[in-house]
Amino acid sequence: MSGNNLESTTVSTNMITKQRRYEALVKALHADIFRYAVWLIKDRAIAEDVVQETFLRAWKSLDSLQDEAAAKSWLITILRRENARRFERKQFDLVDIDDVSVADPKANDNANTQQRDLRRAIAQLADEYREPLILQVIMGFSGDEIAAQLDLNKNTVMTRLFRARSQLKEIMTDDTMIGAQISG
Repeated sequence: MSGNNLESTTVSTNMITKQRRYEALVKALHADIFRYAVWLIKDRAIAEDVVQETFLRAWKSLDSLQDEAAAKSWLITILRRENARRFERKQFDLVDIDDVSVADPKANDNANTQQRDLRRAIAQLADEYREPLILQVIMGFSGDEIAAQLDLNKNTVMTRLFRARSQLKEIMTDDTMIGAQISG
């Protein structure tokens, strides 16, 4: 076999290995990355685009991922950067949320009402508390992993998680009291 054919075979084998590695990564983590994107961006269509860009960038730099166990954190970092790039590229028209009304067809369903109330309560938290809480509760990251994601020390993350839960309890208690006053 000539040197050129050997090089070509090696390149093909490396490409096939990279393709398989990438496909396994997408299959294992796409749903989690998409769920996080929807939470972060709050628009399903834009989240789909950002996730697509995230996985495109992941493909391009897959060789830099040395530890497969760190793949989820690596992808979330890419996703957060892609989301930030979106604001660098384009200025969005803003709509005053008070001017928009959205009817909830399942408002009578208690489970959906509780879930909606919880989402609203979480949305009231400051970003510095909301993001670590979401990373822990929805994405399943540990304090150390969240600290690495957000470029903070672990003690700061743990304090923010504690404060997020405390504020969430306070918001939910206040909302329950208001709901009871309205009902009663």
